[in-house]
Amino acid sequence: MASKTGPGKSYRTGLSLIEAFRKFPDDATAEAWLADCRWGDEPACPHCGDTNVQTGAKHPTMPYRCRGCRKRFSVRIGTAMQDSNIPLQKWAIAIYLMTTSLKGVSSMKLHRDLGIAQSSAWHMAHRLREAWARQGGLFAGPVEIDEAFFGGLEGNKHKSKKLNVGGGTGGKVPVIGAKDRDSNKVAARVIENTDKATVTEFVKKHADPDAKVYTDGASTYKGRKQEKVKHSVGEFVRGQAHINGMESFWAMLKRGYTGVYHRMSEKHLQRYVNEFAGRHNIRPMDTLDQMRAIVRGLEGRRLRKADLVA
Repeated sequence: MASKTGPGKSYRTGLSLIEAFRKFPDDATAEAWLADCRWGDEPACPHCGDTNVQTGAKHPTMPYRCRGCRKRFSVRIGTAMQDSNIPLQKWAIAIYLMTTSLKGVSSMKLHRDLGIAQSSAWHMAHRLREAWARQGGLFAGPVEIDEAFFGGLEGNKHKSKKLNVGGGTGGKVPVIGAKDRDSNKVAARVIENTDKATVTEFVKKHADPDAKVYTDGASTYKGRKQEKVKHSVGEFVRGQAHINGMESFWAMLKRGYTGVYHRMSEKHLQRYVNEFAGRHNIRPMDTLDQMRAIVRGLEGRRLRKADLVA
């Protein structure tokens, strides 16, 4: 395994690119690894849940057969990989790349590295983002709450595409986020606007009622014990009152926006937000455990190309 010494989270056991290719030299080893991540030693039928399953069935694509409902299945069925013709070795390597690339991986890079069509790589990446779509639970706190805005600068747009709005955040899409200082977990969601009702709903969903909440001076929250730092007057830290954790998360997301993806459409922005929040939340884990978490997150998720482009 890779050395545990070095910059960053050096206590983790990493996995180098060379080691990743050695671990997944072909489709058969990738399939066995995916099955182990999903079921362990006891495959379960994705159709009915029965564990009375015949393995090694003589079928070109469906090596499992359920003795209960008598349906055949593969490790892809019932996951975001279903109906994909991309070889499983390439899926495993894509999971590795999405896990270890902190600022994300463009579809063009996946297209070149995996030898698949760019359109297939784009669909594949969005399918993998489905593994991070679930964001739930209450943060015990202290909780930092902040908003960020994403979208091109109005001044850089063609005249025909400019909106009749002012500068600053005009024409951009707001995203609200919460970070729990105790667990270091992040939750983030694209919102229509930053009015009090919308923001309060998000806080109720992600912060325990008794949690101390830290915000900036522009945030509006109702019925919370909170402490603000006033960025508008140059105040960024006052004792424990700051939102540096959330601002660090926004910085990483914006580096991915400008340096890797260059554009995140409003239609798909939530998927990118899920990706960065999900990768942040599993970052303390060893690389292989991060990859296993992604495989488990793909179960029960579907994202057809027709739905993605509709």
